[in-house]
Amino acid sequence: MTGPGDARDGRDQTLRDPADAARRIDSLIASGDLRTASDMVEEMPPWLIVDVLERSGAKDRAVLFRLLSKGTALVVFEALDPPLQSELIRALHTDRVNQIFTDLDPDDRAGLIDELPARVATRLMRELDHDEQALTAAVLDYPVGSVGRRMSPEFISTHPDVTAGETLDRVRQRIDEAETIYGIPVTDDQRRLVGIVGLRAIMRAEPGTPVRDLMNDAITARARESAETAARRSAEERLIVMPVVDDEGRLVGILTFDDALRVLEDAETEDTARAGGAEPLRAPYLATPVRSLVRSRVVWLLVLALGAALTVQVLEVFEGTIEQVVALSLFVPLIIGTGGNTGNQAATTVTRALALGDVRPRDGLRVLAQEVRTGFTLGLVLGGVGALAAGLIYGTDLGLVIGLTLLILCTVAATVGGLMPLLAQAVRADPAVFSNPFITTFVDATGLIVYFLIARAVLGL
Repeated sequence: MTGPGDARDGRDQTLRDPADAARRIDSLIASGDLRTASDMVEEMPPWLIVDVLERSGAKDRAVLFRLLSKGTALVVFEALDPPLQSELIRALHTDRVNQIFTDLDPDDRAGLIDELPARVATRLMRELDHDEQALTAAVLDYPVGSVGRRMSPEFISTHPDVTAGETLDRVRQRIDEAETIYGIPVTDDQRRLVGIVGLRAIMRAEPGTPVRDLMNDAITARARESAETAARRSAEERLIVMPVVDDEGRLVGILTFDDALRVLEDAETEDTARAGGAEPLRAPYLATPVRSLVRSRVVWLLVLALGAALTVQVLEVFEGTIEQVVALSLFVPLIIGTGGNTGNQAATTVTRALALGDVRPRDGLRVLAQEVRTGFTLGLVLGGVGALAAGLIYGTDLGLVIGLTLLILCTVAATVGGLMPLLAQAVRADPAVFSNPFITTFVDATGLIVYFLIARAVLGL
């Protein structure tokens, strides 16, 4: 028998599992039972509602969002990716859209505006009051991809000559307007940043203590510098708040730790996609239409197909060599796979080091030396194993060919793989693009040329 407790446990389990919750809500919406769907949604935490929305179809997503209470709707909307926000904006009733858009922070509005049709964005901006328009416009003035586009212009600042007590009063008065209060920038009379003070220090100090006695030097970001660079610096320094200044050193905004984490997450997603030979998805996977998935992959597949054609040409050039020693063809996959994997390992390692600031393009000679030695050592190990295995089965000569090929190929592949990301960054390209697609294509062709040249020399073909 199943008692009430068992039914409740089953319902609680559903409310913890995004996939089950999405299926159940979609079923309720399809059957027109919106009341039950609404009751179910009311019991769900916001993070689970976000997961359910990302798993639902576009039509069900709009219906489900309409069932949310006003407060929950705003929390959930802010957690969605901008493409899904844009989709909901176009599907919802105008009055509710205006309210949600008004309640967003200026930096979140800027990200959403980038996704909206110009006509819709203009209408929504027109509905804002003058102050909110000005704050949003200030963020939109900076280039896409800059930290100025991701900063919050809503902050509380103080002055070096102001006391701790006066600063605390200012925090209390403006606490609802600010993005965060845990780090308070300190500016002079010309709004130039001179330091930063933590809320803890303000609260522990005697009320009459001047802020200049409490503040510390601030680690800052320039508004027009890369958002990823600024976010990574913020993460490395473990900052709750990073002040953002203009070219004259005037305070224009702050980058909070949660916004910095989101920037780094976006950058990691982009690098991972491009390293795998695809463009990054702009929405969660299950919410991405098939046509968008195809678009994100087809261009790179065409590029790689053209690269593979080069490998075919190499095989055609050495067709006579293969006909004389058919066993050579058996090792082609081994040569191609080992070279590509070695190059990609090196490229991935150096790309990550670039992202973390461990190396710079000017470190090219040191990276070259490092990867030559690493590749040579790997080649000795893999070549020795390959030579022994091939020699036992196909003879000493063929074993020697395999061993020498792997030794040279690993050295070349590791060297090229390590240098390509540095070259990419030097010419202002994305290093992740070179981590997989181009290196694989280059090493495939190079490896086969080395392989067949060594075979001709050793086997006397």
